[in-house]
Amino acid sequence: MQQHILVVDDHEDIRSLLGSYLEQHGYRASVASGGTGMREVLDAEHVDLIVLDVMMPDEDGISILKGLREHSAIPVIMLTAMSEDADAVLGLEMGADDYVSKPFSPRVLLARVKAVLRRDTEESPKPNKTSTELRFANWRLDLKQRQLTSEEDLVVALSTSEFNLLQVFLNNSEQVLSRDQILNLTKGRDAHPFDRSIDNLISRLRKKIEPDPSDPSLIKTVWGGGYIFTE
Repeated sequence: MQQHILVVDDHEDIRSLLGSYLEQHGYRASVASGGTGMREVLDAEHVDLIVLDVMMPDEDGISILKGLREHSAIPVIMLTAMSEDADAVLGLEMGADDYVSKPFSPRVLLARVKAVLRRDTEESPKPNKTSTELRFANWRLDLKQRQLTSEEDLVVALSTSEFNLLQVFLNNSEQVLSRDQILNLTKGRDAHPFDRSIDNLISRLRKKIEPDPSDPSLIKTVWGGGYIFTE
C-alpha cells in the first residue's frame, strides 16, 4: 500500500516538483497551496506525512502546525528559509518531526521523508509483548493505536517524537536517563544536531501530561544527570 505524502506550499513550481518526484519514488502525493487546502485533504483522505512550508502569505506554517498538533500526530517536515534557523527551532518545539532548509535538493527531502516514516514505524521503541497498553498516573497509553487517553477518556494528540519519548520513559521508569541516552533510545541513527535540544521535547510532553508543568511530578530533572520518570 502506497504511503501518502501531502505537500503544502504556496509556490506552484515547488508543489509540482515535489509531488512528481515523490510519485516517481513510489509514494502517493497530494498538494495544497495553504492551510485550507491541507485541511480539505486531511478531512477526505488518510495522510502518512505532511511536508509543510513555513513562509506562506495567508496562514504561515507555524500557525498551521500549531492547529494541527491540537488533534493530530501526523509526522510533519517543515520547509524553512536557510537563513531562518529560528523557524526551524520553533517548528521542532511546536511538534514538527524534522525540517529541510530552502533551497534544497528533492533527493535530500526524500531521504528525510524516508527517515521520518521509518522512525514512525519500524524504529519506534518496541512495545511490551505482554501488553498493548501502559498505564501511569491518570493516563493510558495505547501502544497499538499510538494514542494517549486521560481518565476522562479525552484523547491527547502526541507527535511521533512525543510518543516515542513517553514510551521510553515508561519502559525505563525510576531510571536516570541522560540526554544522549534518551536521544539514542527514541531516534537512534536518524538523529541529527537539532534533535539534541531534547529539553524542548520534554517541555512539550510535560505540558500534556503533568498536572503542573512548572513543577513536574512525573518527568523530573536530575541536575547534571538528565531526567527520571517517576509515578
